[in-house]
Amino acid sequence: MASTTCRLNVYPEQVLGTIHRNLYGHFAEHLGRCIDEGIWVGPDSKIANTHGIRNDTVAALRELAPPVLRWPGGCFADDYHWRDGVGPRDQRPRRINRHWGQVVETNQFGTDEFIAFCRMIGAEPYICANVGSGTPAEMSDWIEYCNATADTTLVRQRQAGGVAEPHAVRYWGIGNENWGCGGSLDPTDYCSEFKRFSTFAVGLGPERPYRIACGPCGNDLDWTHRFFEKLGGKLGLIEGFAPHLYQGSAGASTRFAEPDYYDLTSRYLGMERLICQQRAAMDGYDPDRRVGLIVDEWGVWHSDATPGALYQQNTMRDAIVAATILDVFNRHADKVVMANIAQTVNVLQAMILTEGEKLILTPTYHVYHMYREHQGAALIFSELESDAVRAYPDRDDDPTRSPAVTGSVSKQAQTLTLTLVNRHLGDPRIADVRLIGSASIRGASGTVLTADAPQAHNTFESPTTIEPTQATITASGNRFEHLLPPCSATRLRVDLD
Repeated sequence: MASTTCRLNVYPEQVLGTIHRNLYGHFAEHLGRCIDEGIWVGPDSKIANTHGIRNDTVAALRELAPPVLRWPGGCFADDYHWRDGVGPRDQRPRRINRHWGQVVETNQFGTDEFIAFCRMIGAEPYICANVGSGTPAEMSDWIEYCNATADTTLVRQRQAGGVAEPHAVRYWGIGNENWGCGGSLDPTDYCSEFKRFSTFAVGLGPERPYRIACGPCGNDLDWTHRFFEKLGGKLGLIEGFAPHLYQGSAGASTRFAEPDYYDLTSRYLGMERLICQQRAAMDGYDPDRRVGLIVDEWGVWHSDATPGALYQQNTMRDAIVAATILDVFNRHADKVVMANIAQTVNVLQAMILTEGEKLILTPTYHVYHMYREHQGAALIFSELESDAVRAYPDRDDDPTRSPAVTGSVSKQAQTLTLTLVNRHLGDPRIADVRLIGSASIRGASGTVLTADAPQAHNTFESPTTIEPTQATITASGNRFEHLLPPCSATRLRVDLD
């Protein structure tokens, strides 16, 4: 294999901003086996649990330091009535999950269970309220139930369920995908609904609601312009705006060819365009950036995801997609404030897969574990020079042509975190890392995630096929070189004098 050098210039003294912790957020919906089995097994289950929440899922997710978790949907949110999921569990109604397989929703996992799960894994809760089939009064009562401190009937109901202190939920989504499953609204009609709901989403306790509006499907700038034009400058009603972007499958989850690999892994360029163009459109109405750009659903959606349940395998290719897009979020930390990968357990690009009592960690999980040190860190200016890779070298208009190596750099105290992705399947890349300025290197270490083939994945029979390995780095002065294997994600930790 031939090695090509890419050069990374790092400027440790040039801080561009802060990488918001919430860029590493997650999303869990009542869909397939995400909640039931993946998170909730019930207190009488043979699977080890704490008050019905499975212990191994909690232990695994805590290791990721998850900053925020979005719930209960997704499409499920706009058909969810929160009162179904509170009070004694043996009295909760059984409903049809109309969006996902028309299975029976038992409502055993409701608001209090969700908040308890968030506390157990260390995440801040983000609740998506029902606009499609709900009312402003229903949402307002939900906020009161969660956040109020006054002696009201809803507060007494919460306390009777064993929750004495307010849940203090800050993040509230006002509807989900209201251009589709959330009501089939156009942007002006949705904005009218948003303004009405948002008016009644008021602070009733220690937390003032951070109200998040439904953004477009993908990078639909027309939706964004029409929404903000209809909003009419009433920026006091909105704190966040959330487009969704899924990467459609190129080939199936584990069965794909080399061009499919390059096709899918190059689609991070679409996320970069969305962030830049959506933020620019928002800036026309909100030049002070009072409204945060949020991508609260993103990930890979393969063609063979189980219908109605959306279970799919997770390969090294998915890990490359995750790492590449997390680096995009880092590099654009001045433009985007939250992102939530879909979804946490057993659905789409999951962190965890379960099968009865068994649990495995996916390659995407390992990427999130490697990248967690970027959370809350200072984004550092860097310059990366790399050759390009392409799926169709005989085509001058090859849409997959993009840099072989991408990455981002952050700093906490006197430690730099460098993450680099080599998307090339055949050849390694030598990263020539140079610190520009007065900083010098005291020591360095590396962690690498790679596999012999991009189709490689962990199974319940072979749960450790893909795991991070440690790498030795010899560094002196202000420079070092490190070999990036083909199809790999690498984290380099550099301690400064």
